[in-house]
Amino acid sequence: MTTFVLIHGAYQGGWVWQPVAARLRAAGHLVYAPSLDGCAERAHAVRPGIDNATHGNEIAELLHYEDLEDVVMVGTSCGGMVMTAAAEKARDRIGRLVFADALALMDGESLADIVKRPAAITTELTTGVAQDDVKGRLFKDLDPALRDWAAERITMHPIAAMRDPMVLKSFWQQKWKATVIWCRQSVNPPVAHQKRAAEALSASWHEIDTGHYPMLSTPDDLTRIILA
Repeated sequence: MTTFVLIHGAYQGGWVWQPVAARLRAAGHLVYAPSLDGCAERAHAVRPGIDNATHGNEIAELLHYEDLEDVVMVGTSCGGMVMTAAAEKARDRIGRLVFADALALMDGESLADIVKRPAAITTELTTGVAQDDVKGRLFKDLDPALRDWAAERITMHPIAAMRDPMVLKSFWQQKWKATVIWCRQSVNPPVAHQKRAAEALSASWHEIDTGHYPMLSTPDDLTRIILA
C-alpha cells in the first residue's frame, strides 16, 4: 500500500481529484486529497496571509499529524507550487513527487513569470475567473455533464498564492525521485517550463494527449502514470 497526497490547483479543491482518488483507493492505496486553506469548501475562511508558503506548511503538517511516510505527492497546475513548498518542509516524509501538468517555480519566481493569464476577477483577497470563462476555456474539453459538475465547484483563490514570488531555500538543491507529466493539449504551464523541471529534477517524463485537467478528462491514464 502506498500513501498518496493529491494537491489541487487554483480555483479548485480536493473535489477535482475524485476520479483519480477513487481509482487509487480501489487499488488498495491510502489517499488524501485535501482542500487548501481558503479554497472550495474552505473558501469562507479566506483572509490575509494565505499564500504558497502557508499552503505548503499546511500540507507538511498534514504529513506530520497523520504520521505519513514515504508519501507520493501529486500536484497539478498551481498545486505544483504548493507541493514544492511542502516537500521542502517535510523532506524525510517524501517518497516521490509527481508534477501533473504542474508549475515548478524556482526560488524568487512568481506565477506571472511563467504563465500569461487572461484578465481575472480580483478582490482584495482573492482572484478568479468568470463562469463563462470556466466553461468556455478552462473546462471546454470536458464532456458537458462533467464540465457543468466541475464548473459548479469553482471558487476564487487566495490572491497572494497567485501573485507572490516563491520562497524555496533548499528544494532545488536537494535530490528527489520525481515524475513530470506534460498534457499535450494544455497551453499552461508551457512545455518548456515543464521540461526545465524534469531536467533539474532528473525526473521521468510522461505525456498525455489531453488538456490541463487530466484528473477529470483522462483519469485512467493519469492514475496509471502516478502508479508507475
